Amino acid sequence: MNLLVELKKQGVTSIMISHKLKEVTAIADSVTVLRDGKTISTISKSEINEDRIIKDMVGREINNIYPPREKYIDKEIILETKNINSYDFSRSKKVVKNANIVLRKGEVVGLAGLMGAGRTELALTIFGNPKKYDITGDVYVHGKKFNFKHPKDAIKQGIIYVSEDRKHEGLILKQDIKQNISIINLHSLVKRGVIDRNKEIRVAEKYCKEINIKTPSIQQIVENLSGGNQQKVSISKGLFSNPEILILDEPTRGIDVGAKFEIYTLINALINEGMSIIMISSELPELLAMSDRLYVVAEGKITGELSKEEATQENVMRLATL
Repeated sequence: MNLLVELKKQGVTSIMISHKLKEVTAIADSVTVLRDGKTISTISKSEINEDRIIKDMVGREINNIYPPREKYIDKEIILETKNINSYDFSRSKKVVKNANIVLRKGEVVGLAGLMGAGRTELALTIFGNPKKYDITGDVYVHGKKFNFKHPKDAIKQGIIYVSEDRKHEGLILKQDIKQNISIINLHSLVKRGVIDRNKEIRVAEKYCKEINIKTPSIQQIVENLSGGNQQKVSISKGLFSNPEILILDEPTRGIDVGAKFEIYTLINALINEGMSIIMISSELPELLAMSDRLYVVAEGKITGELSKEEATQENVMRLATL
């Protein structure tokens, strides 16, 4: 940002493309808002503010980007980890150290921390260890101990992980929406050894409608969708396995504010249906607004647990830098 300001002083014109509205409002001399490939408005410096940009981006006013949810009431423990340790051979280091977390029914638990703190590594350790870490410690689902050896073992127990890297790990970009959604639970569509294509179409159309995937057809190739709609397909794929526990890793990374609002609304709807969610995010305001409780991770260790009332940016950053 300072470099752009310095270049401006030298007479260099810069075009900045960003979903981060605070950056835009801080630095831009004018803002052009695009929606669905069309110019919606060009805003002069004196009129630039986040509310105006959001309204033009989504086509309507959003008074609160974080939709309210009923206050969480303590319920039964769904997932618990006890003294989980993970050693990553590729980096020759321990990436998770004695991690103990608890997730209750109908709760959003946030995992906060700096990049590289070990949040994703903890999620992958719970989700069947696809990175082949050397793991010690135990995972409990409904009080029963499991030592998952493969993601399919976690999926059988109702756990789904939605990757932070949707393009490389979450989706098959060259395939269509229908194939991406059905692949995780394809056996449920098989009849006498053959995939029931009509049932597959009905499943894809159901999620397109319920999650509001904006597409002309379920035959649309996924790489041609916007980032927000790709993320909705990735989440739909996970939901098709009928999970009880959903781990969302950076669920709103690289998507616009309108798509973020829709993802937050979906999270609230899933929680109201009784699902339990672990949410990892590098956007602290998002994590504070959407979580019922927070665990803070630093260098692979859980450095603190914060209730919604205790969770402030200052408290989180203090624990994240221990």
